[in-house]
Amino acid sequence: MAELKIGEISKPRFEFRSFGQCFCEAHKRMARLSVPVPEKVWERSSDEIYIISAKNDINNTKIRDGKMDIKTFVQSVDGLEQWNPLMKGEFPISREVLEKEVFPAFMVEMPELKKDTYTYEEFIAMVKACPDLAAVRVHKQRFGYMVNNTICEVGNVLINGAKVVTINSESTEIEDIKKTIADCGLEGVENINYLQAIKRVIGMSDKPLANE
Repeated sequence: MAELKIGEISKPRFEFRSFGQCFCEAHKRMARLSVPVPEKVWERSSDEIYIISAKNDINNTKIRDGKMDIKTFVQSVDGLEQWNPLMKGEFPISREVLEKEVFPAFMVEMPELKKDTYTYEEFIAMVKACPDLAAVRVHKQRFGYMVNNTICEVGNVLINGAKVVTINSESTEIEDIKKTIADCGLEGVENINYLQAIKRVIGMSDKPLANE
């Protein structure tokens, strides 16, 4: 994958990503254009829970292996999105973190918190009790590539059991991503993130995915 020079400050990455039913031609081109990548990224699978809020599109919250990760949208440049980490936490999680970081990130009304710490199960029960929140099961099977020095992947994604395909390219260098989009035949394809794609699949948004 992309090398970072020792002592060099890591620049924030920008990302192109889309979701649809099939990116077969683009996937074929991406695989053929890719330089060899480490075996550990040839194929990876994971099970995650995304917490989706009807009130917010700027904070992306997911839970994997008992750890919560919240990223926040920073800016869009030339249609490419930049996200930065907002919070990382583990279960059981403290009331203070829920009050100060987690529920404010969802932009929903704060539930009444009577305990000092909450287990994963208790947290999910609070999410399910809130009409503006949804806990969505996401299974990812991802295939990694590297094209034009950008980190790329094609993934088979199950969103509450509904299968969609995602394709992406990310890098600190915007021009490299644009070249990859062109080389893979993805020009004009909508750039959307996991948050937006999940909302469309579960009916929280009525927009279609790409190539539907």
